[in-house]
Amino acid sequence: MEFLNSLAQLMNGGLLAIAEGVSPMLIILALLLTSLVLVSLALVRFQQSLLIGYFLCGVAVANSGLLKLAGPEFHHSMAGFAEVGVVLLMFTIGIEFSLAELKHLRHTAFVGGGIQCGLTMLLAFVVFKLCGFSVVQGLVAAVAVAVSSTAVSMKTFQSLGIPAGPSSRATLGIALFQDLLVIFFMVMLPALSKSATGAGEDSHLWGSLAGTMGNGAIFAVAVWLLGRYVVPRVMLAVSNTRSRELFTLMVVALCAGVTCLAAALGLSPALGAFVAGLVASGSIYSHRVMADILPFKDLFLTLFFVSIGLTIDVGILSQNLPSVVAFTLALILVKAAVVALACRALHLTWRAGLMTTAALASAGEFSLILMTRSKAQMPWDEVFVQVFNTSGAISMALVPTLMRAVPNIADWLERKGYAKTKKTAAVNADYKQKIKSLRGHAVLCGYGHVGAALHKSLAKYGIEVLVIELNVDTVRTLKRQGISVLYADAAQRETWELARLHDASLVAFTFPDARIAFEAIQLVKEFNAEVPILARSRFASDRGRLLDRGATAVVQDESEAATSMLRYAEGIYHELESGSGEDGRPERQD
Repeated sequence: MEFLNSLAQLMNGGLLAIAEGVSPMLIILALLLTSLVLVSLALVRFQQSLLIGYFLCGVAVANSGLLKLAGPEFHHSMAGFAEVGVVLLMFTIGIEFSLAELKHLRHTAFVGGGIQCGLTMLLAFVVFKLCGFSVVQGLVAAVAVAVSSTAVSMKTFQSLGIPAGPSSRATLGIALFQDLLVIFFMVMLPALSKSATGAGEDSHLWGSLAGTMGNGAIFAVAVWLLGRYVVPRVMLAVSNTRSRELFTLMVVALCAGVTCLAAALGLSPALGAFVAGLVASGSIYSHRVMADILPFKDLFLTLFFVSIGLTIDVGILSQNLPSVVAFTLALILVKAAVVALACRALHLTWRAGLMTTAALASAGEFSLILMTRSKAQMPWDEVFVQVFNTSGAISMALVPTLMRAVPNIADWLERKGYAKTKKTAAVNADYKQKIKSLRGHAVLCGYGHVGAALHKSLAKYGIEVLVIELNVDTVRTLKRQGISVLYADAAQRETWELARLHDASLVAFTFPDARIAFEAIQLVKEFNAEVPILARSRFASDRGRLLDRGATAVVQDESEAATSMLRYAEGIYHELESGSGEDGRPERQD
């Protein structure tokens, strides 16, 4: 800390002398953004969430003395950037929010999400109330504890190569319910804040809520009229100009306009931004709108997390370090226990439930947003806010580590006999019987254009096929066609137990994601070390790793993947019939 203070003093004299005439705030902002890039590079190397790096950079700058260069206007500017970041975040959530996906995941969302949010809020509210919080403060803090970081968990699922597995689908369903909860609470927050600062909190509450609901009805009607008669015509006119700059300007104007309309009616600006996103999502230009707004959202959301870090006083935290540790552990353990109950209610396998538990056992972006926004509207103890924000950030930082540790933990539990793998009932009795009768079949993992072409070609040779697929629509279509198919994850042990791998004559990974194939090949070899394996890869390095892991042949040509796989498959079956290999098995195709 002494070094940082000395450095700040040097910069106070040196930088201002070098950059005479340049705003000190601009100098600090340049230093801050540069440090963000460097810290982000380090976090990417260690596969950690970048959001945590932004928070830590804010903490470092706030406690180094560098802010003395910029003066008090820097905090006001950062607060303005943070407000824009929250608005743009809600706007993109509105664009991405899918009623069709919510309908598809309604059981997971309302059962799993209802249990997780309901129990977490109840437990948190009771604890905060016993600690002397008011009703409104307890409710705000309870909601902040209930929500989790969707961005961190879903990005980790992608890095682990299981973006569409049962655990990621369960996490997404519960996260959808959390989004609905936050949106509803954003509507109520201004009214709750007014009642919390009034002389009689309970007497003002219902009147404030009634006024908010009335303004909400007016807002809904106004936005419906805009979305029905105004916005589509404006979008069409702007699109016809073929001007990218004008289209981007129109998108920002739509977001800002509806946000200001909500604020004028006494509603949350975040709600206005979300509704503006819904309006844009209903048009054919939604993907272009998303492409134009994402760079702005990422920049300002980065500054939001930096602004939260700037409010952290290391001196206060050092005096309350036991509270930070205790709150972080309590947050993770309590949420993990509640999420585990929700996973049990959803009948997930224990492995999938363990991964979902790790993904949701933290605070989230909206936890920090709710706490920060409510701090400006109602009285909060400064120590509690700093402890809460720090613990929330730490819990988010631990999510990738917890999720990567799940497979090892699961294997250890199985070896110790604390958990047993159960076959999942992914298919009905008729399908189970049909699959049990398969002999000499080929197992195709994935049924895109490559999988479909390979299936068609194998059928000409009279080879039966079992498809492993995670796309529900594809599974339904294949079932209607009478094709043997499992709705399952190739990276899970239970899948290969169901696939009768010991009787299979070929396994083909028809998708190009080498990470999933690399993990699945190990499972295949455990069940049947002799079965030929075909795989795809995008990069030469992945090809070599797949061959070393045990793949018989790896296709790298994307344009002719189906043809190449079929050629290898024909060679494999020809060698199987002739027994041309020394041990009667096909040789590896290097």
